[in-house]
Amino acid sequence: MTAETEDDALEVIRSHPDGVLQSELWKELGVDSRKCSRLVKKLLDDGHVERIEYRKEGIKTYVLRAAKTPADPNLLLAGSELIPCIACELECVVEECPLLMDWMYQLAIEEFQE
Repeated sequence: MTAETEDDALEVIRSHPDGVLQSELWKELGVDSRKCSRLVKKLLDDGHVERIEYRKEGIKTYVLRAAKTPADPNLLLAGSELIPCIACELECVVEECPLLMDWMYQLAIEEFQE
């Protein structure tokens, strides 16, 4: 893969949930370390990634992780109803969750009555 944009670099970083070493990122992207540094700087400046100093065998590098972004509130709502999973502490299978099923039935009833 040859990265040409910050989007390419961000995609690779996001594919490593625990982070990726910057010294490995440029190899995965198929670019030289200088180009990788420019891509990473842009991602840092835009707030898309976080960089943590890391030393391996006395050599300093950085672990890069995708920045956590707040959830879009519109994805948590169906109409004016907040999805019940937001504050739920039950460990369930989504397809079998009684709270979620009740919520969906209530939404369907409200839609039908309108």
